[in-house]
Amino acid sequence: MKKKVIYYYDEINNDFAGTKIEQKPIDNSFNYIRDKNIFWRLCSFVLYYIIAKPLIFLINKIWNGSTVKNRKVLKLINKKQGFFLYGNHTNILSDAFQPSLIKYTKRFYIIVNPDCTSIPGIQNIVMMLGAIPLASTMSSKINFLKCVKKRIADGHCVTIYPEAHIWPFYTKLRDFSPDACHYPVKLNVPTFTMTTCYQKHRGILSFIKRPKTISYIDGPFFPDSSLPPKEAALKLSEEMKTAMRERLDKYSNYNYIEYVKVDDPTKVTIL
Repeated sequence: MKKKVIYYYDEINNDFAGTKIEQKPIDNSFNYIRDKNIFWRLCSFVLYYIIAKPLIFLINKIWNGSTVKNRKVLKLINKKQGFFLYGNHTNILSDAFQPSLIKYTKRFYIIVNPDCTSIPGIQNIVMMLGAIPLASTMSSKINFLKCVKKRIADGHCVTIYPEAHIWPFYTKLRDFSPDACHYPVKLNVPTFTMTTCYQKHRGILSFIKRPKTISYIDGPFFPDSSLPPKEAALKLSEEMKTAMRERLDKYSNYNYIEYVKVDDPTKVTIL
């Protein structure tokens, strides 16, 4: 089978998710926290723990050959402590659901692009599954931050993909702004990294071309409270980048898709 090639121009802004969803802005009328409704809480619990988690586990195991390693580092913090999880953004399905499989009893939320809540008819479902869409206006940003703060205060995990754009099966770490790390600095809570690596199937499964997915958990990383917020965010981001790059250099060794940089933005692959 001929290897698929994707041409990129801008490592920071090119996106290859291929979803083509018409984005609906998240304004001040968007209801981020719906937990006061008992019916909502019941439906969310059933959907998240009874339906989604078991189904996602099976799909990830069968389709992606998915494995999570080094979970033991989560025991280095209080089990009731809320924390942030940062990952490389390389798979639509796995990135959406892999965090929820790291620890079954922990509730995982994900900060997402407004695209995820813009699909007609499924906004409530994706919210119940843990989506926290980024605010589109300054006024809605207040509600967004309140939601993130509440999820952490309640002892949950909030997942962030700081690269922002999806590059399917990419085996390296793209650079990202330290601004993505201001949340744990502001709330003074620990962070972990989830580095998704891709490897070739071996043995009797070697005929499968699609790579198997192995996610490595590292941390905890703590913000340096002795530094000003911007400097603390920079230091934290560099520590996490180092850990993720070490994992990728060592364990992500199967280029299922080849990425080639071009000098002409008109030659970028459009999915």
